[in-house]
Amino acid sequence: MRIVVFSGTTEGRDFSRAAAALGIAVTVSVATDLGAEEQGQAPGITVHSGRLLPGAMAELLQGAALCVDATHPYAVEATKNIRAAANAAGVEYHRLLRAASTLPAGSVVLGSAAQAAQYLAATQGNVLLTTGAKELAAFAGLDAARLYPRVLPTVAGITACEGAGIPHRNIIAMQGPFTLELNLALMQQFHIRYLVTKDGGSAGGFAEKAQAAAQSGAALVVLRRPEECGETAEEILQRCRELL
Repeated sequence: MRIVVFSGTTEGRDFSRAAAALGIAVTVSVATDLGAEEQGQAPGITVHSGRLLPGAMAELLQGAALCVDATHPYAVEATKNIRAAANAAGVEYHRLLRAASTLPAGSVVLGSAAQAAQYLAATQGNVLLTTGAKELAAFAGLDAARLYPRVLPTVAGITACEGAGIPHRNIIAMQGPFTLELNLALMQQFHIRYLVTKDGGSAGGFAEKAQAAAQSGAALVVLRRPEECGETAEEILQRCRELL
């Protein structure tokens, strides 16, 4: 039996290894070389690296028993495409959920990066952006000297910062998740007054960011997580056992 896991997340890596341990042939699809690097090599797992259009996703799914969508909770477009590809290929689709966080009292919760930028436009003080390189364009209207984006240490991450006009001295190119201590050190080093984040759950180090904001006296600005339905890893693994 073969399944396809669309991943690039901690829970996707954990799930793919658990499924392979059951004797299932697992194909893991990740969008980037960094995702492939993080996935690593393990018996029973084949990794496909590179962004796929829905048609190519459907082709990859041909002959699979299950499609498991373990992409990031905020990757709405990817989930839409994966669901459509599974439907086109006639393959059973399952969404692997990441548990949401309890947001601290006083958090500024907004619906999008554009709304966060609008909110920040009426404020003063430095901003630590931890929402990813793809969201940088939304903050282009702000004074770039205020912005300290934390992005992956990749060419794409640095290029996005340069495209947004971020001064090179403000670019924090590091791969997380990060400890409370490191978050605090960065916020103190750069005199951060606002920390902008997504609710990445425990896998994304959300609690450590929230604690760092609280301890440093910075405001925590959270982009609201899209609502969705799905299953736990154990629930999907049980379905795999039923099909074996």
